[in-house]
Amino acid sequence: MRNKTIFLFLFLLVLIPSLTLLPVGCSKSPTDQHSKITAAKYHCPMHPTVVSDKPGDCPICGMKLVEMEKHEQAAKTADKTANFHCPMHPTVVSDKPGDCPICGMKLVPIEKDKQEKAPQKKTMYRSTMNVNEVSDKPGKDSMGMDMVAFEVTENNEKTPHGLAVVTISLEKRERMNLKLGIVEKRAISREIRTSARIVSDETRLFRVTTKVGGWVEKLHVSVTGQTVGKGGPLLSIYSPELMASEQEYLSALKAVKDMPKTASDIVQESARGVLDAAKRRLQLWDISDRQIARIEKNGEAEKTLTLTAPSSGVVIEKSVLAGQKIMPGDSLMIVADLTNVWADADIYQSDLPYIKVGMSAEISLPFWQGKNFKGEVTFVSPTIDPETRTLKARLNVGNADLLLKPGMYTNARLSYQLGERIAVPETAVMRTGTRDYAFRDDGEGRLTPVEIKIGTLSDGYFEVVSGLKEGERVVTSANFLVDSESSMKAAIESVAGK
Repeated sequence: MRNKTIFLFLFLLVLIPSLTLLPVGCSKSPTDQHSKITAAKYHCPMHPTVVSDKPGDCPICGMKLVEMEKHEQAAKTADKTANFHCPMHPTVVSDKPGDCPICGMKLVPIEKDKQEKAPQKKTMYRSTMNVNEVSDKPGKDSMGMDMVAFEVTENNEKTPHGLAVVTISLEKRERMNLKLGIVEKRAISREIRTSARIVSDETRLFRVTTKVGGWVEKLHVSVTGQTVGKGGPLLSIYSPELMASEQEYLSALKAVKDMPKTASDIVQESARGVLDAAKRRLQLWDISDRQIARIEKNGEAEKTLTLTAPSSGVVIEKSVLAGQKIMPGDSLMIVADLTNVWADADIYQSDLPYIKVGMSAEISLPFWQGKNFKGEVTFVSPTIDPETRTLKARLNVGNADLLLKPGMYTNARLSYQLGERIAVPETAVMRTGTRDYAFRDDGEGRLTPVEIKIGTLSDGYFEVVSGLKEGERVVTSANFLVDSESSMKAAIESVAGK
């Protein structure tokens, strides 16, 4: 019995000092563990979970335990005036050069931009069986198992809701095939693609009419669609009224020629006035000077009047037949010059800010690859079609080869130059329908989600209205993997009550 007593005494003598430095994670219950932490005055700067109520060494790394109050007070008093810190212990800061009191390393300067954005690490505890069960204090999970410690990075920068800053190492980036792009200034243009319908140029349409009544004696153009040249014959008209006017002209002409030289000046002047009036009447009835000269030469009135084409083009409408009686002002034919046509493009309301008179346009045929026609916007309709909710933009298009036919549907492409703007690659933008964001590379592996406002899409680049600056780098590939990790981290922080 005495030997057993001596053995128990020696055992307790060895066991009690070792219990002094017992880590919090080895406590038997959350209550005992909490009381241990409350009474603790010293902890290991490298392993915050190792605490003690008296000085000593860390059983994990062997470093000296430091006073918690002094350590925390130093961290609280360190502000933006601190210019140096320990690379191994970021909480050790100073406003002048020196050595780290913990590890003895030289303090290095703190870069101002990194000092403002430097992330803070916090120790959290998570269940090994349920990753969603997280706590900011050590203890046991709902299944009675010890929760394990892990570190989370706190960031003061505001990020989009549901996303958090993530840190991805170089090796992991290579496995993810993560690539970066640069925010830069580029020439941005707004391109509008729509459909257009070819119509005749209204300024090149000519209606053929007559100013005298009569009958159609002969049709020189008998079918619609026939091509005519300027001054070419269209139809011949027999008009008794016209023949009477021609006969009056011949009579006045004969009177002037046969007038004796002894006639007074008043008589000669009167005869010439009658002749001029008769000729003027023929001209007003669209009798050409060539036809009048032929009547003078032949000395007899012509039975028919031949109407000629006012311009070269195509007869797109014919409303007269041979032998038909016509009245003054009747529309007989319409001749269209198709060497220049119009294209009526359908423009939606969202594209109205980018449609201007004078901007360039290009017309292409969907069935004829590689055949393009240059054009220009000459008119924008002031009203919107209530059925299609579009308005018409008139494009003036050259058609020297007559390949564009009225009534034909084509593809129209209009380009509006916006000038140089800050732009980001299209693949870098994450679009949700309610917001747009991108992941900015802040160095040292940190990727920060940034909400942005984008404008026009041009040649694979989005115009950046706000959110990013020129020269910054953003993720352009593996975005969804980064987004998933950022969302998961934000969810864990949310559960942790951050």
